[in-house]
Amino acid sequence: MKFFNRFLKLIKKPSPEEENISDSENDSSIDENFVQKFIHKGGKFLYCSDVKETETNLIQILQENKWNNVISFEEELNNLLKKIKSAKTDKIINGLPFITSCESLISHDGSIMFSSKQLKDKKLKDLPNSFIVLAKTSQIAKDTREGISGIRNRAKKNSPTIISSIKDFTINKAETDFMTYGNTNTKTLYLLLLEDL
Repeated sequence: MKFFNRFLKLIKKPSPEEENISDSENDSSIDENFVQKFIHKGGKFLYCSDVKETETNLIQILQENKWNNVISFEEELNNLLKKIKSAKTDKIINGLPFITSCESLISHDGSIMFSSKQLKDKKLKDLPNSFIVLAKTSQIAKDTREGISGIRNRAKKNSPTIISSIKDFTINKAETDFMTYGNTNTKTLYLLLLEDL
C-alpha cells in the first residue's frame, strides 16, 4: 500500500524540468518516477492492491471498450481470462486487444520492456494497437540496463531471443523527436499494476 500512498502525491503531470530528472534519482523514487513518465506519455494506469482488484479492473476495461475477445499467448493469463469469463484467441485479429505480462517497467523513461516470453516470435509492430499489460510493482527497474539484467537473471540458461519495449502510448501523435521518427512500437496501453512489495 505504500506505493499507492506515494503515487497519490505524484498524480500531477511533470513539468518540463521534472521530465529531465537526472540519473542520480534515489532508488526510493523509481516507482513514482515510472508512473509519472508512463502517464505523461499517454499510458492508462490502474493501481491494483490485490488480485481481485486486478480482475475487476480488467473486466471494466473490456466492458468500456466493448471487447468481447482478447488475444493472449500466456497460459497464466488464459487462466485469469477464464476466471473472468472472457473469450480469448492466440490469433492476431485487428480490433482485438493483446493482453500480456511484461519483463520490466523502466523508471528512467516510463517504457515497458517485453521479451519473446510474452511476444513469442512476433514483433511489436505486428501486434494490435491496443495492449493490456499486467505487471507487479517488483518489476519496476531503474533503467534499461537494469531491466535487461533482470531478464538475464530470471532466464538463467534460456535467455529470450527478442527484447523490445514500448516507449510511447499515444497512437498517431505528431513526432517531435527525430530519434523516435518512424517508431512503429507506439501502442494504446492499459497497465494494471499489482502491489506485490
